[in-house]
Amino acid sequence: MQTCYWQLQEHKEAEQAYAEAAALIQQGEVVAFPTETVYGLGADGLNGEAVTKIFLAKGRPNDNPLILHIADLKDIEPLTTGLNANARALAKAFWPGPLTLVVNKSALVPQEVSAGLPTVAVRFPANRYAQDFIKACGCPIAAPSANLSGRPSPTNAQDVLEDMQGKIAGILDGGSCAIGVESTIVDTTEAVPTILRPGGITYEMLTEVLGFVEIDKGLLDDKNFKPKAPGMKYRHYAPKASMYLLEDEATKALPAWTAKALAQGLRVGVLCSETAAKALPRSQNLLLSVWHSKEELAAELFYLLRDFDRTCPAVILAEGVSEEGLGLALMNRMRKAAGYQEVVAENGCYRLKNGAQLPAFLD
Repeated sequence: MQTCYWQLQEHKEAEQAYAEAAALIQQGEVVAFPTETVYGLGADGLNGEAVTKIFLAKGRPNDNPLILHIADLKDIEPLTTGLNANARALAKAFWPGPLTLVVNKSALVPQEVSAGLPTVAVRFPANRYAQDFIKACGCPIAAPSANLSGRPSPTNAQDVLEDMQGKIAGILDGGSCAIGVESTIVDTTEAVPTILRPGGITYEMLTEVLGFVEIDKGLLDDKNFKPKAPGMKYRHYAPKASMYLLEDEATKALPAWTAKALAQGLRVGVLCSETAAKALPRSQNLLLSVWHSKEELAAELFYLLRDFDRTCPAVILAEGVSEEGLGLALMNRMRKAAGYQEVVAENGCYRLKNGAQLPAFLD
């Protein structure tokens, strides 16, 4: 399949680009498009056959529900049997923006979108390119992130092209995504709204509007939870190299472990704060990615993980962050990227939370 490519930032005839991309959507094809979070892999959300092509392109299990993207607040009404007060309050406070609401679905929503669940996830993105594209299509757009299943989500069109060239009909290039982690997902169908996936709209921001919001037990290391949000039960964002996430007190060992791994002749990728980077040994085999704030890390995390795939370290060590504010979303993504290989300190010793044995250079 030939993949069309439109560079919206330099496209003088943007309306023509949207019209061509929308025509492909109306023909049942898949087109990638930018949002403020990550790039989405879009198809007509009311066409089950078109939605199936998303799963095929990504290699994504079809029991993993998708998010419907809309371009106007009123567009959610036909997709649901009704919005309760909590859903309306959140939509008023945060739409358009990086918030996805889980609501009870109407008969209009295909099973392919909801994966057989009685609910549907809906988002009204703030990105103007996304809005213009959805409006041109004239239908809600079903879209997960525009990457091969399991790989880091793309925050620029070139990373989409790397994964999807020849697999989808088109890519709309709207530049780099501003936020960089996927939207916050909140289930509004119960009496107390529940965060199913943390994102740019933080727990603190949600509680300010609603007073009380629960966090899904699956985000709190409850291994017996039944996932309801897109992607919650699958490994995501994984770089090719083994990645270890150092949490809390274990982050103090980052310089020593980096030096130990380098001494063993390993090519080491390190993802850490500017402060931590100052204490690291210098070596040609050190591949260092430094961030200065949680916001910067969120915007660049997936790009940096993909960049490690290009520079090919033998192992990646990542410094964890506190889980306040945007940190909850960042730690969620980094834990998944590391395959839950989380290093913690306990009684003066270090261990992996998943019970596996520490690699030799961390022992």
